[in-house]
Amino acid sequence: GDKKSQTKWTKYQELQHKTRPVAKEVQFTYIPVDAEIVSIDSFNKSPPNRGLVVGITFVKDSGDKATPFLNIYCDYEPGSEFNLESIAQSCLNLELQFTPFQLYHTEVQCDDGGRETVFLLSGHDQRIHLYKENASLHQFEEQPVERLFPELQELPSNVLWLDVLSIPSGRRLSAFGCQNGCVGLALVDQTGPEVLQSWRFQFDSPISSVLLFPLSCQTEPGQSSRENSVELKSYNLLVTSAIEMAVVYRDVQDRGLSRPVCLSESDQWDAVLCALVIDLDFDGQKEVLLGTYGQELLCYKFQPAGSRGDGQFQLQWRRSFKSPLLSVIYLDLTGDGLRELAVLTLKGLHILQHSLTITADLVLERLACRLSVLTVGSEQDSTKAGDAEEKDAAAETETCTDPTTSN
Repeated sequence: GDKKSQTKWTKYQELQHKTRPVAKEVQFTYIPVDAEIVSIDSFNKSPPNRGLVVGITFVKDSGDKATPFLNIYCDYEPGSEFNLESIAQSCLNLELQFTPFQLYHTEVQCDDGGRETVFLLSGHDQRIHLYKENASLHQFEEQPVERLFPELQELPSNVLWLDVLSIPSGRRLSAFGCQNGCVGLALVDQTGPEVLQSWRFQFDSPISSVLLFPLSCQTEPGQSSRENSVELKSYNLLVTSAIEMAVVYRDVQDRGLSRPVCLSESDQWDAVLCALVIDLDFDGQKEVLLGTYGQELLCYKFQPAGSRGDGQFQLQWRRSFKSPLLSVIYLDLTGDGLRELAVLTLKGLHILQHSLTITADLVLERLACRLSVLTVGSEQDSTKAGDAEEKDAAAETETCTDPTTSN
């Protein structure tokens, strides 16, 4: 969506035997022409429920007064739950008493053991607002945030960015970054919910983003790295701010905010406005991407140290754009199973694709490795089966020639 109430979707489709990007404007109802869009978010409902939900916050300028709104779009008609054009016409319009900031969604654990996805909206009233679906009324309602998120009450300042991550044993990590530079982190037992531990740290400038993530992806087939198995249970917090270097706090589920690792040179290209953590080179280790107001996309990779050090994040590469970077996301736009990096700048949307040749070679290499593992396993199973058959045959022979057997 852009500032002046226009919302567009982009997809790739086959035209003249080539895959080409196509952009189309979607007319969401109850958004005035003169409105300014603040934030957009969407999610698919948690199973067994079905449907796409879209949330849009905007400010309507009536001349002498600016009025903020939250519109939630969801179509309950069977067969139309994922039809975007139909969803855009099914609107719940909520007037807000505060200026909205980030619109975010996350899953919560229900009393019956199921899961449900809710909206969390931060505002200039120094609060987080929770919007949860009322299934019987087919609409979303605001509910007290402390019921499901006790860690998000009594905030020190206006929250500019929020992130929530579910971790094993029914727990979650919640992080927020504030306008006054405060960063908050909490470890929560979701069954209560109950705050088990919480931490705070003060920066010298507004926080532009916080992001919780494990450093490693799933271990590769046939790989038994002890380091990877440890990393899978380790979670980290990335914090970016307006004028300071980006920082990654390591092992936050156990150490809180006591293990910071700075991303060197991340403050050399003006403020960091967006961040993303993904495995961009398919090696099982995630990279940290930072988008800056100084028109640079930075890529950092973690380099582990010896037994004495904690390791560090090194700048691998950077790419320049023609305008400030506002957002970055990694998703499959072409429908070919390979994700693309979508970079939104002040002047347009850029789609960065992997090299198909390099990626195809990597896929063939991984398939050959998998086949080798399966072949070795099959041979071992065959050998074990052969040994078992020989033992069974020997046992039968011994039984038939037993001298104690009488006629």
